[in-house]
Amino acid sequence: MAAPMSASTFLDALQDEGVTVVQVGDWRHHNRNHKGPWGPVHGVMIHHTVTKGSERTVELCRDGYEGLPGPLCHGVITKDGRVHLVGYGRANHAGLGDDDVLRAVIAEKALPPDNEANTDGNRHFYGFECENLGDGRDPWPAAQLDAIEKVAAAICRHHGWTERSVIGHLEWQPGKVDPRGFTMASMRTRIRDRLKQGAV
Repeated sequence: MAAPMSASTFLDALQDEGVTVVQVGDWRHHNRNHKGPWGPVHGVMIHHTVTKGSERTVELCRDGYEGLPGPLCHGVITKDGRVHLVGYGRANHAGLGDDDVLRAVIAEKALPPDNEANTDGNRHFYGFECENLGDGRDPWPAAQLDAIEKVAAAICRHHGWTERSVIGHLEWQPGKVDPRGFTMASMRTRIRDRLKQGAV
């Protein structure tokens, strides 16, 4: 169990890990905290956007859309590997998911199948949306995969978590398929190796 980092500490952690950060508007105070608590935090969740075009993707993730107000994540990872910070605090990214998965994340154990949607994930996860069509054909450039690895490692390093605290949306909420185009197992291996090496 951990309290969320302050916005300044979060920014420092990302930059210390070598992440190229773009600060979008007043991201530090853009959140959904009036709808419920944020924290304790237990992990990092990775998504894909089903969008094309970095500018449009960042705008959508910051502002949201009808029926789902923004921010839709804390950071948007565009194909060029930049991480656009669009919000900080509670964000509409995880939705309801499986309490058994959350317990496994907390214990840093292998994940069970996600077959329930009974637990508020927006409260407990840092969230990153990654620019990709999510069709299994849209490429994941090396710079983008590197950035996913770095943001997850930065957060895990700060909280003293292992790579098992990083999950995909598809591992949390039944019916979700994101991120599609790489496996979370392969990404967790990258994060594990990075954590062993130390920050940049």
